[in-house]
Amino acid sequence: MNQLQEIAAQLLKHNYLILTGHAIPDGDCIGSMLGLHCALQNLGKKVEMILEDPVPAIYHYLPHWEDIRPPVISERHGFAAVYLDCSDQCRVSEEVRQVLQNAAVTINIDHHRDNSRFGDYYYVNPEAAATAEIIYELLHIMQIPIGQDVANCLYAGIIMDTGRFMNSNTTSLTMKVASELLQKGASVDLARNNLFESKPLAEVLLLKHALGHLTLSEDGKIAAMWLTLEEVKQAGAMDYHPEGIINYARMIAGVEVGLLFREVGIDQVKVGFRSRGRVDVASLAREFGGGGHRLAAGASFTGSLESVIALVLDRVKDVC
Repeated sequence: MNQLQEIAAQLLKHNYLILTGHAIPDGDCIGSMLGLHCALQNLGKKVEMILEDPVPAIYHYLPHWEDIRPPVISERHGFAAVYLDCSDQCRVSEEVRQVLQNAAVTINIDHHRDNSRFGDYYYVNPEAAATAEIIYELLHIMQIPIGQDVANCLYAGIIMDTGRFMNSNTTSLTMKVASELLQKGASVDLARNNLFESKPLAEVLLLKHALGHLTLSEDGKIAAMWLTLEEVKQAGAMDYHPEGIINYARMIAGVEVGLLFREVGIDQVKVGFRSRGRVDVASLAREFGGGGHRLAAGASFTGSLESVIALVLDRVKDVC
């Protein structure tokens, strides 16, 4: 029995499960949680979903998104805790960890190469384009029929983590899974209209500010943008609104690494890294206590926006 089969057995064994994912959840995190939630509920199981951050509005078209709740600390026993798309337990809040600390079993399903392999049972496949792709395989092992609701959720996870199948993590298996999800009822129109053609005003305002700060290194290989705390507040933005802005830095011809610096508090800065392919930005992010994928990563810093920009740019120049 391999690791994913062991996890399938545990999910079938437990009738009470709590699902969670990483902070500032993206499409793969949300889609994987909702897809697994729908499938397990169809088996008659009690399933809770908890996240410390709100579900971004673009995912509100997915079934049962409103069932994802903030963590409420209370006595719970006999449940299985399932971490999805979460490379380490430190990527969830202390409140989430407190809720899950009494779990009968802890399960970790992920595709991040730097996953810490935590939990009683874990399955980490860095070759998978998205955790949602793994969930699709898991449901087949469990012999759970995939209906339209599950298909739409998993399709959203895959399409977001592959950048509409344009990122290099897209494989022939990814395309096969996506095709099968379409056969099972996933809607391309629904995904396109909600995920790519319905931008919140706050996100557009942030993009305006970020592009206004756009700078290029002398050799044109590094593009950097930043957002001040005041700009984020003026836009009325949530934590997830800047998610796609960094791609505008990477898409400039000749750029190898795109960076987005974002003030999130006094002397608190989050940095997103994106690579065109030659530079492993996950390794760079790990040097600063962060992590992610080879082409997309992030890290948090303590210091002024100006000092963090200088620090990171100096290091990135060493590898570009």
